[in-house]
Amino acid sequence: MAFMGFVAVIRHWKDVRDNFRITRQALLDEKPDALILIDYPSFNLQIASFCKRHLPNTKIYYYIPPKVWAWKRRRIHMIARLCDEVLGIFPFEPAFYAKYGYTCRYVGNPTAEELSRVPRVPRSPGILAILPGSRPSEISHCLPKMLEAARRFPDYAITVCAAPGISDDFYSPYLNARDTLTRDTYATVQSASAAIVNSGTATLETALLGCPQVAVYHLACAQLLGMIRWAQPLVFSIKYFTLVNIIEGKEVIKECVANEFTVDKIAAELHRLLTDEAYKKEMLASYEHLHSLLGSSAASETAASIITSRQ
Repeated sequence: MAFMGFVAVIRHWKDVRDNFRITRQALLDEKPDALILIDYPSFNLQIASFCKRHLPNTKIYYYIPPKVWAWKRRRIHMIARLCDEVLGIFPFEPAFYAKYGYTCRYVGNPTAEELSRVPRVPRSPGILAILPGSRPSEISHCLPKMLEAARRFPDYAITVCAAPGISDDFYSPYLNARDTLTRDTYATVQSASAAIVNSGTATLETALLGCPQVAVYHLACAQLLGMIRWAQPLVFSIKYFTLVNIIEGKEVIKECVANEFTVDKIAAELHRLLTDEAYKKEMLASYEHLHSLLGSSAASETAASIITSRQ
């Protein structure tokens, strides 16, 4: 069901329709005490609406709710109407829901929880980590520019972090003899001097692992969409695109998005990260503050405890 974009959904509409049918029938057959929704609003909100109509005694919980604070803000009213409890994973979400008169509980952040258990490895100067994303399309769009920028620093070894489910062969055409491919992302990021990261959860992971970074994101029609920075208040509800900057409420890491996603801009930021100690120190201090905001709660266990206590 990981279809990106309108065309992909239409092309796979039979699969989408069948999954709706299977899920609705399962609800009617099982009549569960609780329905727990996790992310994926385009599917889950329709299932929640069906459940509300046909199974009024089933309590509905949204764990990892849609990012209504970023876009499609109107969904907050639908979520509040359908769900008995909203369990958020970002510390600013309760205040956001409260502005609309609704309740959301912060239960902790799963990424912070997971990384708190990762063994720490020492920094190894001389490595640049590249995290090009988790989907083939974004890897093919982003990796060439990321590599070209990193190769401007010949004194540094380049390590590309492969995504789960994507074969090594997929990366081979982009790599040369100097580049290394790894599946040990966490150890690589911890040991690297700096990282180039495709925007997403990976930017948060990289921050929590304490590696200086520059974030990138490919958008189709980049020159046209470059105007998004000017039109952003009309389109988005947020000032930044990366989780690190959104949570901190300021530009902690440089965002090279749309028409700003160029080899020159990435290389310039890498140079600053590798040579400007004061700049790097300020970024790492913001990372520490990020740690304190997210806390160390066991998010899933906390969510499960809330759900079971209400049954």
